[in-house]
Amino acid sequence: MNDFLDKLRPAALNTWRIVIGFTFFTHGGQKLLGWFGRDAVGSITSLVGVAGLLEFFGGIAILVGLRTRYVAFILSGEMAVAYWYQHVPNGGLWHWANRGEMVILYCFTFLVMSTIGGGNFSIDGFLKNKK
Repeated sequence: MNDFLDKLRPAALNTWRIVIGFTFFTHGGQKLLGWFGRDAVGSITSLVGVAGLLEFFGGIAILVGLRTRYVAFILSGEMAVAYWYQHVPNGGLWHWANRGEMVILYCFTFLVMSTIGGGNFSIDGFLKNKK
């Protein structure tokens, strides 16, 4: 069983990266472009506007696997800041009270992704194999 699951690891990690990148990109689209029923942010220089830029372009970079480790590390930090600036003041420290579960999961997902990298099915993997 372990041998079978080990063979699936590259496909699973690449699929995981693609799904995370896509879902994160759409959060940026909500903030920047008003997608999915949300009003767009008025100014991209506001804290929410900067978050929208990071989520939109960072999500695309994660989706395609471009500089995955660096981008994931930055996005992990963004999610840590979001938790402390948005969720803790609006419901306390605990995630069940402040609705911060998704932010915590993104934060640690990106932190793990920054150590794993983009995988073989990514621009990073393509460039690594080209060398």
